[in-house]
Amino acid sequence: MITIQINAKNTAETFEQIKNIIGGEVMEKWGQQILAVDNENAKGEIRALNFDWGACLLEYDITFFDEVTLITDSTHYNPISFVYCLEGYCGHKFGYQEMSDLKILKQYQSVIISSRANGFNHGYLPAGIPLHINVIRVHRNQFMSNRLNKGEALNEQLYKVFLDTDHKNVFSYYGSYNLKMADLVSSIKNVTADGMIRILQLEGLVYQILSMHILQHNNEVLNNGPKTSLLNRELNTIRDCAKQIENNIAKDFSLEEIAAETGLTQAKLQEGFKLLYNKTVTEYIRNARLEVARDLINTTEMNISEVVYSIGFTSRSYFSKIFKEKYGISPSEFKSSKREMGLSA
Repeated sequence: MITIQINAKNTAETFEQIKNIIGGEVMEKWGQQILAVDNENAKGEIRALNFDWGACLLEYDITFFDEVTLITDSTHYNPISFVYCLEGYCGHKFGYQEMSDLKILKQYQSVIISSRANGFNHGYLPAGIPLHINVIRVHRNQFMSNRLNKGEALNEQLYKVFLDTDHKNVFSYYGSYNLKMADLVSSIKNVTADGMIRILQLEGLVYQILSMHILQHNNEVLNNGPKTSLLNRELNTIRDCAKQIENNIAKDFSLEEIAAETGLTQAKLQEGFKLLYNKTVTEYIRNARLEVARDLINTTEMNISEVVYSIGFTSRSYFSKIFKEKYGISPSEFKSSKREMGLSA
């Protein structure tokens, strides 16, 4: 067991204290601090990026070769942590709690945690399991003054956490599975820009992820959260199925075939797609095709008929009808407007 004591006032000190125990090298790139480790203790990276409105994006993208306990003293720095586990799992308890009170953050689960002043957070990270844990840490005073005004976006319970500027109380919320958030967290890795563009793109994703955490908490506190009988692995299968549809957009998918390929009943497929994407399977396929069609019209010289057949439709009139319903303009008008913009440029 590796035990890491953290009593830092900022991210730089935190990285240094972790490095002193597990080794590695701390570097900075485009404002992002990176602790890279490749030794007998761990392999991977811990990354952090601070924003001027009171938030910090912290990512564990690492495999530890021994169990790790992170004991964080909240005396000097006590943010609200919005945590999401994309890969693997981890555990948490407050310092005053017994080991029997340890709670497990499972894959695809949304969690919000805040400690009391002069308290301790105990985080537990397993050995031999690749971890990808996304943490958005929010300094409540700075965040409230810069972003929320009177906090209308928060329900009463969470709003009190933000207003607890003296850090007198603890707070923990373990939400249900959220695979929509998985797509946003995954997209952070796909940001390839450098410099200020990279920071702005990451900041936009942080806003979206944070908003999704808050919205999920609001809905579930009001008993409007998603209720499902689907297991985590079944939700994961549905997410993979959605990606397969996007990658094979012209294929003539049928509900029966998808059910046979995934091993899920048609009822579970419909339930899962409604839960994750707010669409039936058919609606999801149609929407995905329309988005591809829009991009093809916008970025290629294909005519409308070519676009229609390339995305798996057989009726140009039907395609034109649903395209206009979605975008408020016919495919031909959209193509003409693109051509006019190109000439004017």
